[in-house]
Amino acid sequence: MMKIKNIEDVVNNHLCTGCGACAYLAAESIEMIDDINVGRRPLISPEKKSKSFDALKFCPGWNIDRNDIKHDDLNSIQNLRMQWGNIYEVWEVYAVDDEVRKRGSSGGVITALSLYCLEQEKMSGVLNTHASLSNPITNDTSMSMNREQLLASSGSRYAPSSPCEKLGDIESSSGPCVFVGKPCDAAAVHKIRKESKKLGEKLGLVVTFFCAGVPSTLGVKKLITSVGVTEDKKIEKLRFRGDGWPGLWVLKYWAGSKLKAKQLTYQESWGFLQSYRQWRCYICPDHTGEFSDLSVGDPWYKEIKDNDMGKSLVIVRTEVGKRILHAAAEAGYVILEKSDPSMLPKSQPNLITAKAVLWGRLFALKIVGAAVPQYKGFNLFNFWLKDLKLKQKLSSILGTVKRIFLKKLNVKYVINDGK
Repeated sequence: MMKIKNIEDVVNNHLCTGCGACAYLAAESIEMIDDINVGRRPLISPEKKSKSFDALKFCPGWNIDRNDIKHDDLNSIQNLRMQWGNIYEVWEVYAVDDEVRKRGSSGGVITALSLYCLEQEKMSGVLNTHASLSNPITNDTSMSMNREQLLASSGSRYAPSSPCEKLGDIESSSGPCVFVGKPCDAAAVHKIRKESKKLGEKLGLVVTFFCAGVPSTLGVKKLITSVGVTEDKKIEKLRFRGDGWPGLWVLKYWAGSKLKAKQLTYQESWGFLQSYRQWRCYICPDHTGEFSDLSVGDPWYKEIKDNDMGKSLVIVRTEVGKRILHAAAEAGYVILEKSDPSMLPKSQPNLITAKAVLWGRLFALKIVGAAVPQYKGFNLFNFWLKDLKLKQKLSSILGTVKRIFLKKLNVKYVINDGK
């Protein structure tokens, strides 16, 4: 089995999530770039490679330890804990402000909570991901300081992002901030804050959204081409979701002097993009943000109706998250409509299967001598043993062996930096 010794090994062996934590920790030797084929990746300076070594222990692509999470055995929901992590409450929630609610992908809850933290908790900023101003099909991360900036960042972005790269903005802020990111980003933040008192003091709230994987920029470009928009057209705007639930994929582009638009349903756009997800997402043990204070996702358990403004499923994972969610409701920023823990497994049955097949996939990597990430505390073998039929068990192993060779996961990956 391949041994991982540094960040370069993580990238070369297809385990990178693109979170950007290593670039924050070793800024003098690492910068994040967008490799069009796989996603955001750390480009390591050959002259300063040794300085990137210490960043490895904070890398969520290589190592995630669920045992690091402080569990509350008295107040957490025990029948959900093994599968979904530490959970105090599960709510169906939506933003009170109609504009905030409509702009969001599922009820505008992350935007509303962020706005509450800025206006009522007096936090200094919200570090979040948004469409790049220079190239709307890609993402940037920056600090939102007001309602206007939060609204501009609302809606899901199914494209590569590296929010941990900008953790220095939180560290240097005048006061506590909100961090919004993917589950793997939150895992990195959790690791770093344990050893960085300065960063820990500035993290007022960590929010994640449920994540089924990150498509590459190549996938986004292929989707644009598939609707008949050629690469020579200037893209004005690209929304992946929003303006209602679950929202439409909307592309606005210039054809000469005319601004035109194309649109797809959420099912059509995600159905296309998911085949372009990076490999590490296929072997992820945490799709719902177990290392965050609050996790937010779609309540897929119910039927989608026309002109639905949307609601979010919100998982409360810490006392900090619980306090802020209820305070935001009392202050009139969100409505806590329904509390029912069973909504979570009903909304995300695909994620139950995703965790069940994971042991088989990791075992397949070991068989062929490929790199295997180190996961602790997730009880993966028990899920594989109990939740899958024999045919699914075999498929999780043999199907992964086939995929390893098709995707060349046993071959060293070299970053495409566009040069």
